[in-house]
Amino acid sequence: MDLLKYLQAQGIGSRKECTALIKNGLISVNGTVLHDGKTDIVPEQVRSLHIDGEEAVVIPLPYYYILLNKPENYETSHKPRDYPSVFSLLPDHLRATDIQAVGRLDADTTGVLLLTNDGRFNHRMTSPKHKVEKRYRVRLKHDADETLCRTLENGVLLHDEGETVAAVSAELVGSRTLLLTICEGKYHQVKRMVAAAGNRVEGLHRERFGDWDTQDLQSGEWRFVYPEQ
Repeated sequence: MDLLKYLQAQGIGSRKECTALIKNGLISVNGTVLHDGKTDIVPEQVRSLHIDGEEAVVIPLPYYYILLNKPENYETSHKPRDYPSVFSLLPDHLRATDIQAVGRLDADTTGVLLLTNDGRFNHRMTSPKHKVEKRYRVRLKHDADETLCRTLENGVLLHDEGETVAAVSAELVGSRTLLLTICEGKYHQVKRMVAAAGNRVEGLHRERFGDWDTQDLQSGEWRFVYPEQ
């Protein structure tokens, strides 16, 4: 891959913009200033990238996968309405690539959110037939007992749904704290399931999505991850 195409794939700018950066000696790869847009670049060998003296995050190519610990009051949308977009937590040039969320979390829901430019991975993680498990820590409005867990595991009928939806597992870790694991991704599913079982969700945090938890990420932090293909 030549330098010009590499910079475009990194989301640095248009062909014209990247050409100007190269021409003006503003691009440094692995500590070396490069002046020729046709310079051969091996993406796997790029350790550092500087634009006009500022270090840029090096995006793995051709596909990348991001684990984000989503904060409260951020929307999983490129066009948010009421709160900032989760994509605003990323560097500008990363947002300029074809990045999409793997599913979505409500604005008031926190925790594990995956982002990627790999459409096949996105489909595999969200398609019901693959049954990828998602575990949530639910703060309940009312005290609950094991009856709630059994109801959720046996299945509840959601409003406007024609079939029951059952949890993979449900466990109380306090009278108002529920660990709920599901493998679908229906609209407001956890909130609707808990409501159908006779309680209300006061707070919601996704602890795990497939193989990923928030690891040691603080709220709002992110990192690249590398799933098994």
